[in-house]
Order: sequence, then C-alpha cells, then structure tokens
Amino acid sequence: MAETTMQLAPGLQSDRSRERHDRRDRQAVARFVVSMALALAWMVFSIWLSLPWLSDLGNLSHPLAALFVLAFIAYVPGFMNAFLMASLVLRPDPLRRTPEHWPALSILIAAYNEEALIAETLRSLAALDYPGKLQIMVLDDGSTDGTAAEVRASEGLFAGAANRELVLVGAAQNRGKARVLNHGLELAAHDLVVTIDADTLLEKGCLVSLVEHLHASPPETAAIAGAVLVGNHGDSWVTRAQQWDYFHGIAAVKRMQGMYNGTLVAQGAFSIYRKRALVEAGGWPDMVGEDIVLTWSLLRMGYKTGHAEDAVAWTHAPATFRGLANQRKRWARGMIEALALHKGLLVAPRLRTMFIWWNLLFVSIDLAFTFAFIPGLILACLGVFWLAGPITLLVLPLAAL
Repeated sequence: MAETTMQLAPGLQSDRSRERHDRRDRQAVARFVVSMALALAWMVFSIWLSLPWLSDLGNLSHPLAALFVLAFIAYVPGFMNAFLMASLVLRPDPLRRTPEHWPALSILIAAYNEEALIAETLRSLAALDYPGKLQIMVLDDGSTDGTAAEVRASEGLFAGAANRELVLVGAAQNRGKARVLNHGLELAAHDLVVTIDADTLLEKGCLVSLVEHLHASPPETAAIAGAVLVGNHGDSWVTRAQQWDYFHGIAAVKRMQGMYNGTLVAQGAFSIYRKRALVEAGGWPDMVGEDIVLTWSLLRMGYKTGHAEDAVAWTHAPATFRGLANQRKRWARGMIEALALHKGLLVAPRLRTMFIWWNLLFVSIDLAFTFAFIPGLILACLGVFWLAGPITLLVLPLAAL
C-alpha cells in the first residue's frame, strides 16, 4: 500500500526521512542477526545429525573428501536455504511512497535482430499506466533484419499520447550492448533511466511500482531491480524448469538481498537507475556481464541497490538446452568479470556486499552436486546411501518452503 508523502518544511522533511531510513537500517541489521542465528542453528543441527554418516563416508573414502561432500551437498545449501527462508519470513511489507510529482523516465531498449519480438514489447510499453512522461529509445545495434521497420510500424501506438515519445536510434554496424546503452545514456533526457530487453513485456503498473519503491528508498539508492519472470514458460521443459528457477533461484534471492540494500544484480532486462550514478560509474562496461559489473561498481562506490518484487516484467527465456547453457555461461562469465574487477568488495565491511561471498561457494556446491549428489541419488535408488542419505533430504523441505 503506497504511503502518502507528507507536506513538511524541507529541513524537517529531510530530518524525518533520514530518521526513517536509519530506523529501517537498524531493523535490517536486527533481521540479519536473527536470520543468521537461525541458519547457523540449523547447520549445527544438521552436522550433529550427520556425524555417523560423516564417519562412515570417511571410512569408505577419506575424512576430508567426506567432509567436502557433506558440506556442499547438505550443510552449506541447508544454511543458505534456512537463512533465505528466515529472512523472507521476517521481511516487512515492501515500502512504497507515491511521489508528489511523477518523474519523467528515459527507457533504453538495446535491440539486435529483434524483428520477431520488438513490436510486442512496444505494445506492452504503449499500454503502461505510468502518469509521468516517458522517453522511449530503441537502440538498434546494427540489426540486419527488420527490427527498424517494426519499430517504425509501431510509432502509431504512441502518436496520440502527449507524454510518450518513441525514438529509434540506429547504428551502422553492431557495436555491442554496452556501447549502445552508453550511447542511449548520453541521449537520455531525464534523471531516471529504465532499461529493458527487446524481448521483455511489462505489466501495466510496473513502472509505478519501480518509482514508488525508489522514492521510498534511502537517497543513496542508485538502482532498483524489477521482478523478471518467464513469459514463455509453456514452450518446452527447459522453459518450465526456468520458471521455477526464476521464482526461487532469482526472485526469492533478490527479495532477500533487497532487504539488506544489496541486490547484487540490477538486471538489464528490467531495472531503474539514477542517471547521475550511472554517469559517475562510467556507464555500462564493455563486458559480457555488463549489468552485473555495473551493479557491483555502484555497490563499491557506496550506493545501495534494491528490489521491487511487485514490478513485474516477463522475459523470453531460452527454449532449448543449448540456449540455456549459453545463457548461464554468460551469467557465470559476468560474475567472474565482476569478481576480477571488484575483488575489493570481498573485504568491504558492508552488510549489503556480504552476499558476494555466497557466489564463491556456488562453485564448490556445483562440483559437489555434479560429482557426488547425482551419483549418490543413483546409488540411493539401489539402496546404497553412501553419498545421498537422509540428511541430504533435509535440504529439500527448506528449498520447497
């Protein structure tokens, strides 16, 4: 429910705003401490319960190998899931505040050979109920298909709207997503910038939600990530699997990170940024994971990043296993690029950057699940519980919750 902006003298309003944000920060720290205590208690209980299993597996292999396997298929995932669940249970209702005057937004859409989907994306933009002015820029990155023609054919959708402007920005040759976004940033006429992918469809009230979340956030908040869900989940078993991954592995985790003002990825598919923060960060870096690296740059500069779970956009997910593998390879490479460029965040004494450490643990988790958990499940089906046993199953209820 939106909170109405109070009419106060500027100094008093600023003081009350700062007091409100300081109180929310203290509450976030308290929730973090409680969630961490519950997660550690769960992990200690898991270790105690698994001691006989750890001993037997150590006798069959090596004590260190047994400890590695159990740590990364049971203890660490269980700890992460317990922390996530406790944080979400303790999470307050999302705070939204309606601005006195709706700010104008510049929307950047990087497009390369998006003839099949760009028109539908523009139709979703034309149907938005945002009260403020929108500058919509389609940044055609040297497309060789009919992308530009589809954009021109969609100009009629915005012709009758005084506060809607559709601009096609063409390039003679393909330059890469980061470069066209930075060109769009130079052309952006407004202080708030929204990025969406050319295959992303927006819910009618999503921009209202993004702006209200940003307006209610601390003034040092540079970006708010929207909630991106799978729009083509019925296409194949690969998209159906991603539907649940986006719900749990992405949306729920972003909710948790947003509680602590440290959403690690303000994804290019749908996020809002303060233009001055983008300019200060140097815009999008010319890297595979440009949105990941940019978000970490903002965090390193001391900015906060949030998440608006009720600002919903629908993305077109890969429908084949090969497409999914290529997408996740890009994401993994982006994370590696961000770590290489911003390793100083690993020692930054900030609550909002602590979750970067979690990303480092996923390498060991993936190894343990690939080479121990999956073979362990096969053995368990044959009645041999060396690698996957009752303790492993304790992770599943937490993930389901």
